[in-house]
Amino acid sequence: MRWPWQRKSSGDQLVVSWSGHTLAYVLARARQDGTYDVLKLGVERQGTDSTEAFVQRLQALGLRGFEARIMLRPEQYQLLQIDTPAVPPEELRSAARYQIRDMIHTHIDDVTLDVMRVGDDQQKGKGHLFVVAATNAVVREVLDLGDSMHWSVSVIDIQETAQRNLQNALAARDGRAERANAALVLVNGQKAVLTISANEELFYSRSFDLPEDFFDAAWEQGSGVSVADAPDAAPFTPVEDYVPDYNGQRGAFGHDYAGTQLYDRSAPSGVSMHDASAQRFLIEVQRSLDVWDRTWSSMPLNGLRVYAGARSEELAQWLTAQLGQAVVALDVTAWFPGGEDATADGQALCLPLLGVLMRTESRKL
Repeated sequence: MRWPWQRKSSGDQLVVSWSGHTLAYVLARARQDGTYDVLKLGVERQGTDSTEAFVQRLQALGLRGFEARIMLRPEQYQLLQIDTPAVPPEELRSAARYQIRDMIHTHIDDVTLDVMRVGDDQQKGKGHLFVVAATNAVVREVLDLGDSMHWSVSVIDIQETAQRNLQNALAARDGRAERANAALVLVNGQKAVLTISANEELFYSRSFDLPEDFFDAAWEQGSGVSVADAPDAAPFTPVEDYVPDYNGQRGAFGHDYAGTQLYDRSAPSGVSMHDASAQRFLIEVQRSLDVWDRTWSSMPLNGLRVYAGARSEELAQWLTAQLGQAVVALDVTAWFPGGEDATADGQALCLPLLGVLMRTESRKL
């Protein structure tokens, strides 16, 4: 089974994600100036509806019969990194399938995969590949919904590459497309996704769980506490033990380190649970950036953009104070007029989908 990566031409473009019985969707129309009119944007949860009743509800929204692109969310696949196999290009998928057989959560015969190079091929040394591996059951589930809605599914994408497209557009606008730039997208109840790109290509990605109470935290309360001064700093994993090696046996950039003890949940005297939640998150971000600095020392990070819904500006200001580097809110509304009136929940879940609209045909993934 192969990913249907190639897209067809269309007028109105529908992008959806279908995960956890929740459909997020964006229906947009491309303009000649490179922006998109957002015609519809929203979130529908199946709840207790039968599949038939849910499909009828979606059809009533006018979502039937489109050419559709589907974006998988991080919980629906693994994003791994391996050495580039020494085989002809047409054999890369087969070689990658063999190489990741012990790195995935299920039997290799039960997954659909594709590969994408790490970076832009301008770095010296041995090359590396990202491998996207999703179970056949996940792929079948989203395609079954597409069949029920009479969608012609032209693309299956993933959140990391969709997010890359958004940050690349912002970097190009600022005249810094060749510089390494980071984007961190937070949605309540979802994994945080960090991506670093340069020259329009993805170099680094990591996803991690947010503390359950993170969006309830008063982030500014911790603004005077650095990562180094955080309580219980001693048990933190040393950075040298945190950097993945490239053979995929000791970890990968997509590995989730949420199980590592990062912060004492008992909250020492003078530190509230909300402070602890914010500090656990801060440590995850700092460690991820440390990995980048150590692994890609020749490409210093130019900046970090963050998205946290209505709290994006607040998060950017807090991280600027904590990390000692410029952090700004990730704002792509100039490219997508028409989605401003959607609910906060809809805007947050649909933000990554907008990046799928910016996908180019010449790029793998």
